[in-house]
Amino acid sequence: MHAQIVLFDGFDPLDVIAPYEVLHAGGIASGGAVTVELVSAEGARAVRSGIGLTLHATTALDPARPGLVLVPGAAGRVGELDEAPGEGGGDEHISALLRRTLTTELPALLKAAMGHPEVIVTAVCGGSLVLAMAGLLAGRHATTHHLAIGLLEGGGAHAVRARVVDDGDLVTGAGVTSGLDLGLYLLEREIGPRVAHAVEELFAHERRGVVWRDAGPAPAPL
Repeated sequence: MHAQIVLFDGFDPLDVIAPYEVLHAGGIASGGAVTVELVSAEGARAVRSGIGLTLHATTALDPARPGLVLVPGAAGRVGELDEAPGEGGGDEHISALLRRTLTTELPALLKAAMGHPEVIVTAVCGGSLVLAMAGLLAGRHATTHHLAIGLLEGGGAHAVRARVVDDGDLVTGAGVTSGLDLGLYLLEREIGPRVAHAVEELFAHERRGVVWRDAGPAPAPL
């Protein structure tokens, strides 16, 4: 299984590094069954995060390559999530950084990836909003940071307040540290629970909550 983790200007480093390390360790634990790389819509380049840390994309996102595509959120000033760029402190607020991705080739590449039968698109935190703002989550179950659930619903998604939401070929994580849980769940689902458990133990991290899936009886009001 190959994982492409997308970088864009203003990305949140933790959304990238947490699943990257989990999946990389999963590759070691599985004897090479998992590989992971950093990509961008523009190709190989240095990409600056929203907090000044720069990472390097080694190649362009390939939406036809089987495996995982992971979209992170952005890091910056929270502000009002519906602010327009330039309001309340400039373009460094998270909403503006996420919306800026819509001016790149990323939405078209993600649409192609979501249409490919051998690609699983995943997202952490504001990465789900990138997909929603690109019109790619209509009718899908997904989660994001708790402060942005309303924006996810505004994008036509069925927002779920869960740590990780599995909607088949779309798997999303909530707030920033959920990237660890998302990565471990993807290892469990795609490679196996023994590998996932070995990585979980190595990282001294216990996953939280139940992975939500649209399965089983609907719960009665509690």
